[in-house]
Amino acid sequence: MSIISRHPLLKSALLYVAEIVQVVLISLAIIVPIRYFLVQPFYVQGASMEPNFADKDYLIVDEISYRFNNPKRGDIVVFKYPNDPKQVFIKRIVGLPGEKIKISDGKVTVYNNENSDGMVVDESAYLDPYIYTSGDKVTNLKADEFFVLGDNRNSSLDSRIFGAVDERFIIGRVWLRGWPFDKIRKF
Repeated sequence: MSIISRHPLLKSALLYVAEIVQVVLISLAIIVPIRYFLVQPFYVQGASMEPNFADKDYLIVDEISYRFNNPKRGDIVVFKYPNDPKQVFIKRIVGLPGEKIKISDGKVTVYNNENSDGMVVDESAYLDPYIYTSGDKVTNLKADEFFVLGDNRNSSLDSRIFGAVDERFIIGRVWLRGWPFDKIRKF
């Protein structure tokens, strides 16, 4: 007769521990792939996206959408900083691959196949009309590059300074703001 069969309390404790281990393993099998391949948490640091995103906002980043669809103008993306890929930034896409971007007189103008004479980007959906985009810059984007700007144009380290962002550096698009609770919103 084994020691376990002689002690019913020990048998119950071992069954309890085995059940906990099983629940933990099943949970990890579900959570780990979601966390590393589908969505990722991100904390906003700094003021470059104010007033739309504030310091310490907690965001959920969708990592899978761009595997099936291309990023669009106006998307808010999280990406690795091209000059130091250990740092992660949040900005808004204003220029798409193959386009020419011109910043002049406080406006962002896009030149592409549909707009050979240029089209001033309408940012009224997310920027106040008094926001001025400083700089005098022309950038020709390669087939895999994006031009990104912070919403707080006066306090943003963005493509006006570090240049275009290669597609391989884009982690994903902002999907949900989860904190603070009074500002929860899906994007």
